[in-house]
Amino acid sequence: MSRPAPLAGITVIDLTQVFAGPYCTYQLALLGAKVIKIEPPGGEMTRYGGALRDLADEGLGLAFCTQNADKDCVEIDLKQPAGIAKVLELTADADIFVQNYRPGVAVRLGLGEGAVRGANPNIVYCSISAYGGEGPVGHRPAYDHVVQAMSGIMQTTGTEDMGPVKVGAPYVDYATGLNAAFAIMAALRERDRTAGPQTVNVAMLDTALNLMANNLVTTATTGNETPKLGNEAASRAPSSGCFEAGDGVLLMLAANNERQFADLCGVLGHPEWVEDERWRQPRQRAENQQALRAVIENVFRHRSAAEWETLLDQAGVPASRVRSVGEVLAEGQPESRDLLRELPVGTRATSVSLPAIGFRLNGDSLQPQQAPRNSGQDNDKYLT
Repeated sequence: MSRPAPLAGITVIDLTQVFAGPYCTYQLALLGAKVIKIEPPGGEMTRYGGALRDLADEGLGLAFCTQNADKDCVEIDLKQPAGIAKVLELTADADIFVQNYRPGVAVRLGLGEGAVRGANPNIVYCSISAYGGEGPVGHRPAYDHVVQAMSGIMQTTGTEDMGPVKVGAPYVDYATGLNAAFAIMAALRERDRTAGPQTVNVAMLDTALNLMANNLVTTATTGNETPKLGNEAASRAPSSGCFEAGDGVLLMLAANNERQFADLCGVLGHPEWVEDERWRQPRQRAENQQALRAVIENVFRHRSAAEWETLLDQAGVPASRVRSVGEVLAEGQPESRDLLRELPVGTRATSVSLPAIGFRLNGDSLQPQQAPRNSGQDNDKYLT
């Protein structure tokens, strides 16, 4: 069976930088689209960042490679009228145009929606920004951690003692990239359905708020803020959440329903807890949660987190010890899902593990085929 390529024949003009925009166009590339990445002379800033200094010195840093494989790379100086004209010329034969400038910048450059539609009336035009261009803060620039503060994610993370804490990885950036790719796919389908041009506007704040939709709906409906739960489960069930095992490693547990609670009690060696008047029903467990957690924690101290994880898994109770990324990779689950592909990058052919798309299509994980390219490497192909 040939590799799925649902976007084969689709051309994308990519004027995005950093994480969110490039991750969007990376998804489109993995789906088979031809992505023409346009960068300023010398390339975008992420080319020179990341953990491997040798690659960064070549302009192929890991911060760039992560979301820019399978793209053709062209340098165009957008400060020059000839550069703008060349972008519009390339746009004439494209299907999708993606930019993540601060609202108003694309228009000032001469690459706003009106100018691009002058070159290609039926193109899907996608703008990605921090706040969408409308509203009291719509014009502001931002990065992931700034939007985490703006959205309320930080205010709901951590504990009351430690105060607000941001999520460690740039989740808002990457979720925005996925959201934009999803929106573009919808726009392509709508263009085919109606034969009309499509405009896509994606905001990081919108994405961040939707990532915590349950909190958003609760506060918007009731006015109540979600308390900081730290490592506790969103269900707030006393038999769910974070427990310390005998080796000091934390174990995350989810025994939310009656079957799971009974199975948990069995694994812990105390099936009689199910009939205890204090814990027989969910309401009673909530009213007496301190006592319940105390006895659960006491039993967990008798084995390691890895041992408890195995026992709970055998009983069908969701649980996981807290792992590092390295531990997850070493255990082989991402490998079993073909989530990464090693490609040689740079003059030393450094082996870099790059992400596949986050789902399987007809059994294929859609891994990158072409290593990230140098800035301007495809100039001859597009600029002559």
